[in-house]
Amino acid sequence: MYRTIRSLTVTALLGSLLITGAAAAQDDGRPVALVGATIIDPVDGHSIESGTVVVEQGKIRSVSEGQNVPPNARVIDVSGRFLLPGLIDAHVHIGTFEAARRALRSGVTTARSMGVGFVDVGLRELAAKGAIESPELVASGYHVRPTPADGFFIDEPGLSDLLETGVHGQEDLRRMVRAMISRGVGVIKVNATARAGLPETDPREPYYDEAELRAVVEEAARAGLSVAAHAHGDEGARAAVLAGVRSIEHGTYLSDETLDLMVSRGTYLVPTIAVVADLTLPGGDYDNAMLQVRGRHMLPRVRDMAARAHGKGVRIAAATDTGYGPESVLRLSHELMELADAGLTPLQVLQSATTVAAELLGVADHTGRLVAGYDGDLLLLDRNPLWEAGAYQDVLLVMVDGQIALNRLEW
Repeated sequence: MYRTIRSLTVTALLGSLLITGAAAAQDDGRPVALVGATIIDPVDGHSIESGTVVVEQGKIRSVSEGQNVPPNARVIDVSGRFLLPGLIDAHVHIGTFEAARRALRSGVTTARSMGVGFVDVGLRELAAKGAIESPELVASGYHVRPTPADGFFIDEPGLSDLLETGVHGQEDLRRMVRAMISRGVGVIKVNATARAGLPETDPREPYYDEAELRAVVEEAARAGLSVAAHAHGDEGARAAVLAGVRSIEHGTYLSDETLDLMVSRGTYLVPTIAVVADLTLPGGDYDNAMLQVRGRHMLPRVRDMAARAHGKGVRIAAATDTGYGPESVLRLSHELMELADAGLTPLQVLQSATTVAAELLGVADHTGRLVAGYDGDLLLLDRNPLWEAGAYQDVLLVMVDGQIALNRLEW
């Protein structure tokens, strides 16, 4: 395997293999036991003090109190630290190996790609094979929108007539969704409103009506896929909710009426607050004077909207909306701090990036919790995230599918 356990200081446990700095070795298929941490269950916040998590063949074998270690296990002493499931970033734009590695090393072990072309389908497959260091990815391909990216027509020249006319009307939308499905995407993303990250667009402008968006939802459902709707403006978002989308991405200008509708229909909200804060600052993913002006208007609006949504009981999933590129200064930890400021309890903040996000992405049957049989996706923090949201910024160890992707324990 490409991931190596390096220079770990461990506690001697009877019958267990000890790993020291000199003896650290490549993964040899034996179980790995992480011992001594406080293990946090995101379902109810229950903690196991000084517990043990054993991971074997990519899956969690056991979670228990005390030092219950298989005789042949490699042991990692994580005493005094806090062990929780790997985080889920519900809205990313990861398009390169390096970007995937950055996301993973920040603690993100699962992510939903929201528009990089069919690159994300390839990245998903490579990640599933263990060929690259990457979170597990849910791929969406291209944005379904009136003017698709040039790359879409390069990949799908059979739809060249849409290059001239644009994607308008129910049949055009169905054709584009079918093209996505044929390429093996795992979710459909539709732009119900214009974008915020382009100076020449107004993010409140609706793109499609309810009937058009319902056509997208129906076509996706035929393949067993859900739909995520990019929507800042209230009119476009409301049409998307009525059409049956699974999530509203961003939601900056949502009204109380639309939020109430989301509660009644079980629509998730992915507010991406921190990326709006990034709009207001030089550098980072956005560095444009006009976008800084827009961001200063949008930021208090999206913060207020998220707080109102939480107060009404809308299910909120955490996401960055970043590509984890070399210029990015945004990580999921920043969004989690924003959600804490919006009124989510520390446990709800954790759930937004674990159990709630897993339900949204349709991966709750194998990740988002530390229980036997689930993927070996783990995150180790130095401070208790149920005490302070800022704890997510200090990642000490990351494990994905039972392989260690990051280890800072030796320093």
